[in-house]
Amino acid sequence: MSRLLQRYGDSERMNHWFIALMFVLAGLSGLAFFHPSLFFFTHLFGGGPWTRILHPFMGLLMVVSFLGLFVRLWRENVMTAADKEWSKHMGEMLRGNKANLPPVGKYNAGQKRVFWAMSISLAVLVITGVMFWRPWFAPLFPIDVLRIAVLLHSVSAIVLVLSVIVHVYAAIWVKGTVRAMTRGTVTENWARLNHPLWHEEMTRRR
Repeated sequence: MSRLLQRYGDSERMNHWFIALMFVLAGLSGLAFFHPSLFFFTHLFGGGPWTRILHPFMGLLMVVSFLGLFVRLWRENVMTAADKEWSKHMGEMLRGNKANLPPVGKYNAGQKRVFWAMSISLAVLVITGVMFWRPWFAPLFPIDVLRIAVLLHSVSAIVLVLSVIVHVYAAIWVKGTVRAMTRGTVTENWARLNHPLWHEEMTRRR
């Protein structure tokens, strides 16, 4: 039976799932104001006024929690020359030929791109969201600036949603990945196949 390697600690996993919860709540409350046909989502939060009040606070909690994750993980997600080489062979992964891929560390180039897409979109979301957060900050900006902020907020929200979809799909598609965020561990076989350099580092350290 394959031995287990620690991939994430308890605090990292709790942080991850809290971010996921806030993402769902902030996303649903935001969609309620995105288009009139989606206004029914306000019933989940006690009506329109309460949804309007709660949405920015849930979004802010999501960003603050993600910031804790960002501080821990950003160094491991810096793109390298090896990532560029991996990207050239990404088609092999999609065809299931993982043996033909260049070896990677804890994260591959695809995972790193998703990480930075989430990071940038969340940064734009919190900056623009604060700008038109009524009644406190919106009066500080001219209407034209607020309109641009609303547009950027919406585009960033779409980027974040698409990034999360890719993140979830990849976690389900690569068998054994979900275990990392539910139990904190992965099997040695999983690590050796998907992240051989990280596997070498962990086994050498152990």
